[in-house]
Amino acid sequence: MTSMPFPVVAALIVAAVVLLVLVVVLVVGFVTHRISLDSPLIDDDEDDDLCDDTAALLSMLPTTSIVIDDNDDVVRCSPSAYRLGVVSDDAIAEQEVLNAVHEVRQSGGKHQFDLTTATPERYDSAENRIDHVETRSVHRPNWLKVTVGRINEHFIVVLIADVSEAIRFSQVRDSFITNVSEQLLGPTEALAKLADSLEAGNLDERQVMDDARQVKSSCSKLNHMVSDLLLLIRAQEPITPSSANRLNVMEQLRRVAERLEPLAAQSKVQLNVAGDEDLVINGETDQIDSAVTKLMENAIGYSPANGTVSVSAVKSKDGEQAVIRVIDQGVGIAKKDQARIFERFYRGSSQSERTADGVGLGLAIVKHVALTHHGDVSVWSAPGQGSTFSLTLPLAQ
Repeated sequence: MTSMPFPVVAALIVAAVVLLVLVVVLVVGFVTHRISLDSPLIDDDEDDDLCDDTAALLSMLPTTSIVIDDNDDVVRCSPSAYRLGVVSDDAIAEQEVLNAVHEVRQSGGKHQFDLTTATPERYDSAENRIDHVETRSVHRPNWLKVTVGRINEHFIVVLIADVSEAIRFSQVRDSFITNVSEQLLGPTEALAKLADSLEAGNLDERQVMDDARQVKSSCSKLNHMVSDLLLLIRAQEPITPSSANRLNVMEQLRRVAERLEPLAAQSKVQLNVAGDEDLVINGETDQIDSAVTKLMENAIGYSPANGTVSVSAVKSKDGEQAVIRVIDQGVGIAKKDQARIFERFYRGSSQSERTADGVGLGLAIVKHVALTHHGDVSVWSAPGQGSTFSLTLPLAQ
């Protein structure tokens, strides 16, 4: 029996490989419904993908765009679609958007609606013990205007306009007006009481001094609130990394600690600062200073006499972020309060004599500073075991 020539053998092997690949493609196509008996295996390019003109137009749009095929799979989308919580694992994550896609696919036209989503949280629970409360991280809601329309018989496009910044600014502005108006009642009432005492004659020196002290306290609280609200407004604009805004983390921490040392001494609290001297972030100095100050002031305020507040800065496990931790030995935060402590004007139930005059804006400022610096802030706390606040910021680029 004569052996077959090598070229013939090679040709047979190649043919067998091609046939095997073709069979695999057919099987996968039938399983995923991308190939059916009534449609050819090879179709026009416009059925398998967007035409070049449409793809180019979508890439130039300032809005977030998502393209969905016949099987509700996301075939193209802007990276921001993941950040906004609309797309996850190459599929539409919001049922309202998916319902609109189905409606437009069946009836044509376009569908417009407003949608609120949440930016996916960066941290999951770090503790799961019965006697501990899990770590809670902040999240940023997104207010979106969504338009769904049909490109052709195969593709649906979802266009998303993110109007979150305008709405956030409007909310802070409204809070500013409402709360300043409410806080003005304190000083005006105290002034009216003092005026009544002066007008009545037969002055009681002690009463006048008490009324004047109340006026001073009310004005101080109002000034503090207005200052915090202005900080909150400034902390709405995202920070763009550049060579001009590089900050050494430990220098920032030491500067704040030195400024708060008299407050710590007055409260009989020891303040310890340590960390990685090489950590550098991109940030706005005043905002980072304000956020760290608020965290340290809270820790000092809630710590018992002869307690310790520890402040540290380390590199995250993935090596991409700086993690600033402020740890106190205070009374801890009640579980019912932990979900709300980053809200504006929210006051928890565990107030001390040193924190009673606060207006509930400190942690809201920390939250917004973290988010505008593309970072995060989280809290771990257990009643009677103190609290740990972690401010996470991306390392400088």
